[in-house]
Amino acid sequence: MTQATVCSTGIEGLDAILAGGLPRDRMYAIEGTAGVGKTTLALQFLMEGVQRGEKGLYISLSETKPELESVARSHGWSLDDVAVVDMSTLQQFVAPAQSTVFHSSEVELNQATKTLIKNIEDAEPSRIVFDSLFEMRLLAQSPIRYRRQMLALKQVFGLRKCTVLLLEDTTLVPSDMQIANLVNGVIQLESMKTEYGSERRRLSITKLRGVNFIGGSHDYVIRKGGLQVFPRLIAYDRSTDYPTGIASSGLKNLDLLLGGGLNRGTSSLILGPAGSGKSIIVTQFAYAAAERGDRVLVLSFEESTRNMMERAKLLGVPLDQHVANGIVTIMQIDPADVTPGELAQVVMKRVEKHDVKVVVIDSLNGYLQAMPQEQFLILHMHELLAFLGRQGVVTLMILAQHGLVIDMSTPVDVTYLADTVVVLRYFEVHGHIRKAISVVKRRNGPHENTIREMSIVNNRLVIGEQIEGLQGVLTGPPVTEIVSKPKRRHASEPAT
Repeated sequence: MTQATVCSTGIEGLDAILAGGLPRDRMYAIEGTAGVGKTTLALQFLMEGVQRGEKGLYISLSETKPELESVARSHGWSLDDVAVVDMSTLQQFVAPAQSTVFHSSEVELNQATKTLIKNIEDAEPSRIVFDSLFEMRLLAQSPIRYRRQMLALKQVFGLRKCTVLLLEDTTLVPSDMQIANLVNGVIQLESMKTEYGSERRRLSITKLRGVNFIGGSHDYVIRKGGLQVFPRLIAYDRSTDYPTGIASSGLKNLDLLLGGGLNRGTSSLILGPAGSGKSIIVTQFAYAAAERGDRVLVLSFEESTRNMMERAKLLGVPLDQHVANGIVTIMQIDPADVTPGELAQVVMKRVEKHDVKVVVIDSLNGYLQAMPQEQFLILHMHELLAFLGRQGVVTLMILAQHGLVIDMSTPVDVTYLADTVVVLRYFEVHGHIRKAISVVKRRNGPHENTIREMSIVNNRLVIGEQIEGLQGVLTGPPVTEIVSKPKRRHASEPAT
């Protein structure tokens, strides 16, 4: 649809969900309980109209004009160019013998309705916000009168070519099916409390005639400047023509273990207990990519940027110089305040706008805290990895296992999503703790089936040769392999 046929909401993410915006000259219901952001969304809608030279009108039956101006100021907006009709004292227009805004004949309007129409005619708006339907329902006092009122309003708005948002508070009254049948679309906002951290907010389009919108739930937040909506990444099904090839780690033996390196457009899972060297492995890949000139994005849930760079420097990997020149970007993520939807949008924009070629998620345990429901974490990860794969990005994910030596488990099973799985383990030999590394899965080609020793020698990561003479390195306490030798035959014994 073109700009002449759609009306931008002023919210980039919501417009993306709506395939450009709301079809013009129609009515839409914005539903949600108190505090979910209905008024803020409505004001953004009107402010966008001001930016585009379109007149806006806010008809308020529930809030006074000073209250609306206070909300606008909190977001840095001014309502000077928006007409506000304060009808919060609507009862004064209603005759004592009436309990509804309209006469039952649906033709003869009472004084309150005439006042409403006069304000619309004077303002000549292209965009109208009607706040709220709950007060209108109270005045009507019966479903029949309420429906007649809404039909009359729909006719008034339609004749004047207005795009209208009807705000509906569902705190006390559930979603109204009468309104859902009358309007062209319904947008639902909801807020969910969490045991710790910020609340989670979700937006969904339950109805929109004539538009191929993106269904499902979409995360959103309310910050200074209004709502920010984060569409599901499934919408971004564009793929790019990226050069095929292998991304080297910069270490010969590690590349040999992986069958040459990591294929572009694939995801890899680095699995192991705490302290086994998972972050060291991904840091090595990030540094090698930066040395090639590939941009790297590191999403760190566990470590600060400073600690990560200091550890890299101790390993002889000067990551700080690439951070300084913008080749490597390290973003510290607080899972208590960032939703998976917002995080996915951050990654998407970095990849598309800054041509990021390597993404590191350190770690999935932190990502899991942002999405407590395991089944939804899997869906989010599937969408994110599918998007990154279509963009030719090499994705490295860290997942810490519970336990240190045996009986190790993971909080969530994502191994089937990864194209390559690298396993790190501790093992003990003669009273010394050592580390082993192996590749147990690679979809895009062969890999070594050996187990190599991994160590830090002279502040350098070293992937050693194949571990020989031990059994059970990956499954439990290793034991020395005993090779039976053929028994020597006595000269007097007959040959068999």
